[in-house]
Amino acid sequence: MDITQILNLIKARLGISTTVRDTYLIAIIEAIIKELEDEKGINLDINNSYHLMFVVDYSTWRYQSRDSEKGMPRHLQFRLHNLMIHSWGTQNV
Repeated sequence: MDITQILNLIKARLGISTTVRDTYLIAIIEAIIKELEDEKGINLDINNSYHLMFVVDYSTWRYQSRDSEKGMPRHLQFRLHNLMIHSWGTQNV
């Protein structure tokens, strides 16, 4: 996935215009991509805008909730679940 594109979308969503937090945001993005691929078994497609926006939304939530004890929002849970089911279904074909 294009880390720069994801980073720019996250920064736009958060209203960040400087590069001060880039290192931290990139670490979150890379960790989420690795988690989705290695732990969740999702084959991320760089050309799939649904995959791109899920990584953006998940990374944004992770950044914003870093000090929160609340769980993942339902909309992210549903999308993650659907991505996992879809990915598992295509692996068995």
